[in-house]
Amino acid sequence: MSASSVATDRSVCTLLPVLGRDVTVPLVTGGEVTYAALDYAASAPALQRVWDDVAAYAPYYGSVHRGAGYLSQLSTDLFENSRRTVAEFLGCREDDQVVFTRSTTDSLNLLARALPAGCQVFVYETEHHASLLPWRDARVTYLDAPRTPREAVDTLERALADRDPHGPALVCVTGASNVTGELWPVRELAAAAHAHGARIVLDAAQLAPHHPVDIAGLDVDWVAFSGHKLYAPFGAGVLAGRADWLREAEPYLAGGGASRTVARRADGGVDVAWHTTAARHEAGSPNVIGAYAVASACRALTEAGFDALVARERELIERVTDGLAQVPGVRVLSLFGDDAPRVGVISFVVDGWNSSHFAAALSAEYGIGVRDGLFCAHPLVRTLLGGAPQEPGECGAPDAGPGERSLNAIRVSFGAGTPDEHIDRFVRAVGELVRDGARWSYRTEDGRCVPDRG
Repeated sequence: MSASSVATDRSVCTLLPVLGRDVTVPLVTGGEVTYAALDYAASAPALQRVWDDVAAYAPYYGSVHRGAGYLSQLSTDLFENSRRTVAEFLGCREDDQVVFTRSTTDSLNLLARALPAGCQVFVYETEHHASLLPWRDARVTYLDAPRTPREAVDTLERALADRDPHGPALVCVTGASNVTGELWPVRELAAAAHAHGARIVLDAAQLAPHHPVDIAGLDVDWVAFSGHKLYAPFGAGVLAGRADWLREAEPYLAGGGASRTVARRADGGVDVAWHTTAARHEAGSPNVIGAYAVASACRALTEAGFDALVARERELIERVTDGLAQVPGVRVLSLFGDDAPRVGVISFVVDGWNSSHFAAALSAEYGIGVRDGLFCAHPLVRTLLGGAPQEPGECGAPDAGPGERSLNAIRVSFGAGTPDEHIDRFVRAVGELVRDGARWSYRTEDGRCVPDRG
């Protein structure tokens, strides 16, 4: 068996088969229904293709790098081939490195550790906390939420014009918002950053599962994303991009794999020569299955064709937004306006409803899984809702009274594995809940609404 033969040829279609598509869940009102997983922005279900590829490799699993045995050599080959597959998926430049991490959060924390001394970081307040928080050892300039893509570019240009032109600088920006799903003007932001001598890292956690990401084409310096949002939930992520800052930084973790040679000194200390390749930041036994799962997902999405995937997702987005527009008291959240291009991530509020109560009713009475709350983007949610984020109140009590601001939101998200029926059921359920109210009673437990089972 060779690494290349682990994956088998498969026919693909625009609706990609995912695990869990036939799972049924009980309803509090009686009976069961096929579960509608509409929380892709948190974790997408595993593609059947990914699961099959991992299952085919699992009997051949072995230690990676330096092992003399056949399974070790096979696993090493598969691990490094996965790195090349990811590089191709991202359109990496010849000298770029692909580092396997645990997640987008891990990737951005790694890059934060690799910043040169005196680096100034520019980040919008609209970022996910994974992009907002890792830069604690740098000088950080937080940029106000823009209301148009043009304003985003103008805001960045003004901020960069005021910086020290001789020091290093980094811009961090999302490709698609995890709250509104809106697409950001990445190419224009990259051009603005480079015009002022800064580099840019793209948080593609929400972009990569929905749209092609081309490092060279977008002219970004790094890209970070997570496998568990790319239909490969096996605990792996990626940081890909320019090698120099990574090569010159201290290893993210100190240990085996990151070190080339280690020797005792006469004074009792230790001399270490660290790798200058991606291995420098991959100390310890790597997550081979996670890396291979990410590569498998990259192949599956490429073979399905992003043109077809994007076209179908646009139809689903239109069905959701049109459906919600017909329900009184429902407001879809956006920075750039209702017509702004977005991926399959939509957040909204419902007048008179506690967001946790609404999400609980969707799950318990309709078998629909969505997310509610602040989505690890508290400053953005505060901007969108016009008030300070707070924990939900008692179940059944609305987030806000008539004419008052909502405190939290509800998020529906979907992708390449979402059947039309799940979208239609969601839109129908929202309308029924707003019109008729919940059919079951709910109580607060550990800060969340849950069905009251007596």
